[in-house]
Amino acid sequence: MNRIETALEGVYIIEPRVFKDARGYFYESWNQKAFEEARLHYTWVQDNQSKSAYGTIRGIHYQKGEDAQTKLIQVLSGIILDVIVDLRNGSPTYGRYLAIELTADSHRQILIPKGFGHGFSVLSGTATILYKCDAYYAPHAEGVINAYDSQLAIDWQIDRGEALLSEKDLKAPSFAEYTQSPDFIYEKKRDS
Repeated sequence: MNRIETALEGVYIIEPRVFKDARGYFYESWNQKAFEEARLHYTWVQDNQSKSAYGTIRGIHYQKGEDAQTKLIQVLSGIILDVIVDLRNGSPTYGRYLAIELTADSHRQILIPKGFGHGFSVLSGTATILYKCDAYYAPHAEGVINAYDSQLAIDWQIDRGEALLSEKDLKAPSFAEYTQSPDFIYEKKRDS
């Protein structure tokens, strides 16, 4: 397993070791020992899976407080643009986002710690996403920021006329509204 740093502190691309031959492929999508050796210490309590059609945009979502979640995202089929937004007030990258294309063929994963918002757009006909969480889903702790926020200016790589969003996501508050009472405070990591 290879842990690759990104422009957002604490967000990592995970590249598993994939064994391929004429029959197909095999890889360990999760191995606690390998993660701990990479200094990534998480206990997963919930797996979520979603399938979405082309043009779907989900996000920008997060959970706050004691119910905040770290997520490990992977694509089982299709292609997505995975978007991570730094929501940690005081962070050097506060309000910045990172967009990474994830495909089923690459087997890459994204590790998104607490303090970040997450969303994705579906770039293929359909896409199936699996993600692990280190805290249970808690409706009272849900937060959402508008995917089309002008301050964030995220390029979802989907024509706006073709975008499919839930009512909740369409009515989500702006990043400016979030900054009035941020849910996360930045704490510099000692060892990443």
